[in-house]
Amino acid sequence: MSVYNIGKLVDQTRKLCVEWHAQGKTTGMTGEVAAFDAAQALNLELCQDHTLGYTAIGTGERKDKKILVKGRAIFKEQKSRARLGQLQMDIDWDLLVLVLLDDKFEAQEIFEASRLVIEKEQDEQKTSKRKGSMTVAKFKRIATLVWTAKEGHVEEEIWNNQSSNT
Repeated sequence: MSVYNIGKLVDQTRKLCVEWHAQGKTTGMTGEVAAFDAAQALNLELCQDHTLGYTAIGTGERKDKKILVKGRAIFKEQKSRARLGQLQMDIDWDLLVLVLLDDKFEAQEIFEASRLVIEKEQDEQKTSKRKGSMTVAKFKRIATLVWTAKEGHVEEEIWNNQSSNT
């Protein structure tokens, strides 16, 4: 058991991220904040071993699923298309969870997609110069919205973003 309150540390990290962003700097902590928020919202168990290649193990409805968590802070002044970055397809994971953070680094939405959905999308995009990379907008189209700051847990049948042919 840690002597630190992880929730308080993450809140302080959020404040640091906001201050650094205001100065035009990045902290490299967006992923850690996103992982904490995903674990809290989706009842995930964060992995202590960062060499595994995935971030968390699911419990409840995601029981025993290996989950890779990505986080992106979306700012109003941002003009470029946010990307997920390279997806490590050679590592064993089952679900990809994307946590979208606002300009205060607070989670606003969480989307998830299975590895199979992502592989299918990548197979259809073989001409992509950045194999294993995807925009946030593309991920949102193939994923399912599972949590929002306003509503909490979202029922899949109401918010499923996937078209009927996927």
